[in-house]
Amino acid sequence: MRALVTGGAGFIGSNLVDALLEHGHEVTILDDLSSGRRQNLDDALARGATLVEGDVAEPGQVREVFATARPETVFHLAAQIDVRHSLLDPVFDARVNVGGTAAILEAAREHGSRRVLFASTGGALYGDSDVVPTPEDAPIRPMAAYGTSKFCAEQYLGLYDRLYDMSTCALRFGNVYGPRQDPKGEAGVIAIFCGAKLAGRPGTIFGDGTQTRDYVYVGDVVGAFLAAADSDERGSFNIGTGVETSVLELAEAIELETEFKPARTGEVARSCLDPSRIAERLGWRAQVPLRDGIGRTLDAARDELAV
Repeated sequence: MRALVTGGAGFIGSNLVDALLEHGHEVTILDDLSSGRRQNLDDALARGATLVEGDVAEPGQVREVFATARPETVFHLAAQIDVRHSLLDPVFDARVNVGGTAAILEAAREHGSRRVLFASTGGALYGDSDVVPTPEDAPIRPMAAYGTSKFCAEQYLGLYDRLYDMSTCALRFGNVYGPRQDPKGEAGVIAIFCGAKLAGRPGTIFGDGTQTRDYVYVGDVVGAFLAAADSDERGSFNIGTGVETSVLELAEAIELETEFKPARTGEVARSCLDPSRIAERLGWRAQVPLRDGIGRTLDAARDELAV
């Protein structure tokens, strides 16, 4: 399979690139390296992957990549992922997340790609849902521009399915964590807490710490992408564990001292995804228990610090 991974230098994308190469696929990566890191791809590039530095929101650059790589399957992960920045600059957020997705879909149509898989979000779409764990047919009530732009991008996937019979699928992630997640940027709380643990400083909890999330290990997310790539299932699928974990429970699992600050405006109190649809249709289930995943994440962070 000829695969294109947008955002392939990022945390999730680089783990996906490694798995695609392990399965013998030909991989091209499109990334502007604004948040992704070239060193995440050192091994992949040595194994034959191709990196193209470019912006998914620039249609001309996207068409050039498609014309050269002619991907059969597109894994579209490039995005503006900072929830707070999406509120400060919703125009930029929409340019990348909506405009970039439209550019990818149009290039895929022009060059005959078989399938486009999109990295979407669960909690940021559903907001404070009345049903937890939350299924895919729950009302969409985003609390930030980020969730809004991701849902708009999903609508473009549906449009291209209806107009051109393009095989598209959106994977709605829970809170993804694991090796290569940067603890300094707009990272998940596990990466931030692991960074604090290794630095010997307390972790910060905003609010009382009872807010919950669905933490899913990056290796399981990669497995979901691979399962979706091998199918023609369309629409949206939740990618999570179906298990709620509070921030207090998370700090306890990491054995981290904590300090408290006021709650942040607009933060969702409970977020947990119902993954039964993808289990039924694709046979995917999260395999890595939270404590095992935290151990792997801490080990990888220690190794990186030692380099």
